[in-house]
Amino acid sequence: MSSSSPVTRRHLLQLFGAAPMLPLTTSCVGATALLTACGSSSAAAAAYKDVSFSHMAAPTLANAADMATTQVGSTMSVNYVDGTKKDFALAYQPFFTTGDLVPDGNGGTILAGGYFDIYNQPIMDTTVAGSSRQFFSDSPDGTSLLSVANAKVTGVKGNAVFAVVQFEYTTWAQDGTTGMYGKLPSPIAVLTLDQDTSTGKLSLVKYHNVDTSNVHGLWITCGASLSPWGTHLSSEEYEPNAFTASTDAQFKAFSKNLYGSDTAANPYHYGHMPEVTVNADGTGSIKKHYCLGRISHELVQVMPDNRTVLMGDDATNSGYFVFVADKEKDLSAGTLYVAKVGAGFSVDPAAATAAPLTWIKLGSATSAEIHRLASTLTPTQIMDVKTADPSDANYTKINANGRTEWVKLVTGMEKAAAFLETHRYASLLGASMGFSKMEGTTVNIKNKVAYSALQNCVTSMVTGNALNTAGNGVAISSALNAGAVMALNLNGGLSDTAGVAINSEWMPADIKALITGKDITADTLGNTADPEKIANPDNLKFSEKMRTLFIGEDSSQHVNNFLWAYNVDTKSLSRIMSIPAGGESTGLHAVDELNGWTYIMSNFQHAGDWGSIHNNVKGTLDPLIKANYKNKFGAAVGYLTASPNQMKLR
Repeated sequence: MSSSSPVTRRHLLQLFGAAPMLPLTTSCVGATALLTACGSSSAAAAAYKDVSFSHMAAPTLANAADMATTQVGSTMSVNYVDGTKKDFALAYQPFFTTGDLVPDGNGGTILAGGYFDIYNQPIMDTTVAGSSRQFFSDSPDGTSLLSVANAKVTGVKGNAVFAVVQFEYTTWAQDGTTGMYGKLPSPIAVLTLDQDTSTGKLSLVKYHNVDTSNVHGLWITCGASLSPWGTHLSSEEYEPNAFTASTDAQFKAFSKNLYGSDTAANPYHYGHMPEVTVNADGTGSIKKHYCLGRISHELVQVMPDNRTVLMGDDATNSGYFVFVADKEKDLSAGTLYVAKVGAGFSVDPAAATAAPLTWIKLGSATSAEIHRLASTLTPTQIMDVKTADPSDANYTKINANGRTEWVKLVTGMEKAAAFLETHRYASLLGASMGFSKMEGTTVNIKNKVAYSALQNCVTSMVTGNALNTAGNGVAISSALNAGAVMALNLNGGLSDTAGVAINSEWMPADIKALITGKDITADTLGNTADPEKIANPDNLKFSEKMRTLFIGEDSSQHVNNFLWAYNVDTKSLSRIMSIPAGGESTGLHAVDELNGWTYIMSNFQHAGDWGSIHNNVKGTLDPLIKANYKNKFGAAVGYLTASPNQMKLR
């Protein structure tokens, strides 16, 4: 979830270690469980009112060890309508560090975060002579926590619950010099967790690597979300450029590691939206939806209608895309739209009004028919793309994926272009493809507002920049490197730009800045964004019960990246967790109730991946992080819990 350049990306990515899990509920089951946990036999329980989080200080070199690990210094306060309050000190509990051997559920072990080829054989790292080992990821990302009806897994003593965890990439081979970003097929795993019925504590029982061979393997899986029907909605970020894939060293290495041949992989099979279904025995199956557009999929958000999907598009010259499924709980067919931004767009939260959004229909399709097109068409059968001005009026100048190009559509190829060359086709149709690094999305159902992260507001968003398309509605006077979280009001009764009604009550109608970061001159630690504000927001998840927007950072401007809690009613912003320096906050997920407990989950990536802002701390922190995280090859997956007792609303 970072820049389209792998080198820049390493400086932005941050491994957020593990999952905040906060048991909070107003259900009878939850109330009873809390009273039991507190040693009370009373049937009466005070009604839950609200939750707040204290603001922890950012770690400094005064205690360097805190900068080199996951650090939690926040208290969650639960307030009740009778005026009483209960405080819970938060703490961090990992399930594992990638590279650990963990139980496979069959009496053996499996390498956590390990890579497998299309034949489900381990992919070996042979870059150090005489020390071959299986590749494993230092970048766990999207995570979903869920339950399955009638689940039964050997070894579970309490409730069997599951986490689906995907691994975006690995930064380096074990020689420390061979870059591996995007060169390995992303693994995805189902974790069977034993949920203690009296405390809510989660313990790993089984790790199952999902077989992805039926979907051609996975490409750079980034953010994820839980569908309303209980499946894990994955992502494939930075769709490979089909016009250059045959000569692209990264894509050829990906193909070689996946298939054993550097020409076997088809670029049109990647850049889509996979969906994982967890089975009652802790295994999982996967399918890809090819009809949601081939874009830089970040995490998506399905609205409460079970049909409308708002998608993150983590690219330069990205846009707002919405897919409206034909049927509820089925993303295999539907209509794809892209937004056009009206007058008044701003990244200033104090701006008086929101900028209106209108919607261009790109096309309607089924996943099956787009998969057939992906498997049979070559790029030049869809459009002609030139990187220099051909001085031919039949070509249209566009900005797409951080490049200026001249494009001509092949007659009759509108549907193929809409779903396989989505960025270029949207630009051809005049969509507002001007955003820079649009990351996570989430929804506040009560207020019917969606939130969207802009990791930074630069280049394609800035007036006068070569990548900014004049007149497309996305134009700010100067860059805001620290980024912004945007709010989009959701309405029904909208029509597309051709005047045809859109069959959804959850379409974004306008856009306005909610909260922003602040660029500063580097401080003594090295921060180039105000450490008391968000910087480079990435993962977003909203908790309806807590009325809290959780924000995970992917920042090259904070020396340590942070997890924040922003109360949308009180406007209170609290830092609740710090990630190891050089790492990124990922895998954020908030579950308001699971068997009576509430959980907030997150992971971290590539601790100790140093950028220029770390010059003042690198010498001190590098040996500490190496000691904590397998010489910087490991990353934690886990959760935030309460200390000494797990939290729960009653």
